[in-house]
Amino acid sequence: MPAATAPSATIELTYREAVREAIRDALKRDPRVFLMGEDVGRYGGCYAVSKGLLAEFGPERIRDTPLSESGFTGAGIGAAIAGMRPIVEVMTVNFSLLALDQILNTAATVRHMSGNQFGVPLVIRMATGAGRQLAAQHSHSLEGWYAHIPGIKVLAPATLEDARGMLWTALEDPDPVLIFEHIMLYNMSGKLAADAGPVGIDKAAVRRAGRDISLITYGGSLWKTIEAASALAAENIDAEVIDLRSLRPLDDATIMASVTKTRRAVIVDEGWRSGSLAAEICTRIVEQAFFDLDAPIGRVCSEEVPIPYPRHLEEAALPQTPKIVAAAKAALGRA
Repeated sequence: MPAATAPSATIELTYREAVREAIRDALKRDPRVFLMGEDVGRYGGCYAVSKGLLAEFGPERIRDTPLSESGFTGAGIGAAIAGMRPIVEVMTVNFSLLALDQILNTAATVRHMSGNQFGVPLVIRMATGAGRQLAAQHSHSLEGWYAHIPGIKVLAPATLEDARGMLWTALEDPDPVLIFEHIMLYNMSGKLAADAGPVGIDKAAVRRAGRDISLITYGGSLWKTIEAASALAAENIDAEVIDLRSLRPLDDATIMASVTKTRRAVIVDEGWRSGSLAAEICTRIVEQAFFDLDAPIGRVCSEEVPIPYPRHLEEAALPQTPKIVAAAKAALGRA
């Protein structure tokens, strides 16, 4: 008989540290890689992700930039076209709107407009989401807007493995990849294989198998959704939890396989309901699996307001576990 394979050693770390290790590994592995953004160097990053990297790799590889998202994102695009592999960090998704022209009109279109002569192998990382009382200019979930744009990939790592492994795969992509890291995940801790490597960036994952209803979500809402599934299990409702992982492209096959099995679905999306990613997923389910449904599709989204500062109002504005449970029960006729 073949010898048993020894289990991989694991390490305890936070989501923040997993992202840092991904950046460190990329810098060691490829001399073309560098990190640039506001406060990524001396300050160690607004969310302490890049803490210590300046001392380790120096100012050529860890570059503090002026407060000009359009300027340094454009510089990253130019460096990528010239053969480098830049990682551009935008402090928060709200500030990324200042670079939207560079992302939409340049990075996403160069391959098309050059007749496939040039690509932009650029990775843009940014914090997204609410929950830390950072008020309306720092707390929104706009990744669904970017998922609307052809020519880019949009990722939302929710686990330590994805936080560690998605960057590796993204840096190997010949076109722009945007990675949205939810601010409420940075302190999440757990175990990760010490030799964890790249992961796929185009498939959803079934995080919890179930038979009664599909709960479809991503990013920071994944763990609330898993909590909701556990609460539903206590009432003999077996919920399946789908982590989208990639928002563009969406993995229709995994979504439809789940929905055709459970025949009911609720989509949890921290974006606003109107024009949301949740609306896109609803439409795809209706287009591809309408006759498999036994109930209307439910949605749990943020309230249609700028995210408030007071904690009780911020919590009320966001998808929360009780809202997910209530939506699932409604879909099952058990409200």
